[in-house]
Amino acid sequence: MNDANLIEIMLHASPVVQAVIILLAVMSILAWTVALAKNYQLRKAAKEANDFQKKFDETNDLTQLYYELNESNSWGMSKLFEAGYQEFVRLKKQGVSDTADLLAGTQRAMKVAFSKEAEDLESQLPTLATVGSSAPYIGLFGTVWGVMHAFQSLGNIQHATLAAVAPGIAEALIATAIGLFAAIPAVIAFNNLSSKADKVLGQYEIFADGFLTVIQRQAHLLSKNSETA
Repeated sequence: MNDANLIEIMLHASPVVQAVIILLAVMSILAWTVALAKNYQLRKAAKEANDFQKKFDETNDLTQLYYELNESNSWGMSKLFEAGYQEFVRLKKQGVSDTADLLAGTQRAMKVAFSKEAEDLESQLPTLATVGSSAPYIGLFGTVWGVMHAFQSLGNIQHATLAAVAPGIAEALIATAIGLFAAIPAVIAFNNLSSKADKVLGQYEIFADGFLTVIQRQAHLLSKNSETA
């Protein structure tokens, strides 16, 4: 079957099957758009995390790093640092010197920032999951409807032949084929992008643990100085 015959079959399909094909085509375009945009976002987030982790490891002055971030639009891992350090400084200005309180406050602020970043990284992934899970069933619906339409047409023919049945069956099977064409890339993209998002979020969690260790040392020093004073 060549492309011309395939297009001709779709053009002569029943309105319901044509509607199913159009819906599946829209879903496929949507899935590809989301997959490409999300892949770019996750690659950018992974690069930002690596770059900021390197900058954080090399810095000797967290305050200076914090002010540098304030001058730009921080996001990703740098947003976790900014939120945590901002809360740490705020608590110090309020006179809080207890190590546990300082750590708890910093951790809460970072947790909120982490949740926002995770929500942003994982946004639109459910769209891929929806396309991957529903497209085959929508295509199957088109196939069932096409087969019903084909058999209804045969009811008006006294002598049914393969030539009379074939167009209706082909029309029906096209819906299933397009449904799979939409679903398979969406499922692959969803699994791949979910894995990338989990990897980036794992980097965030490792950074958060390391940053809290640094904050703990500073909190101990602050507590010791307040006791000495």
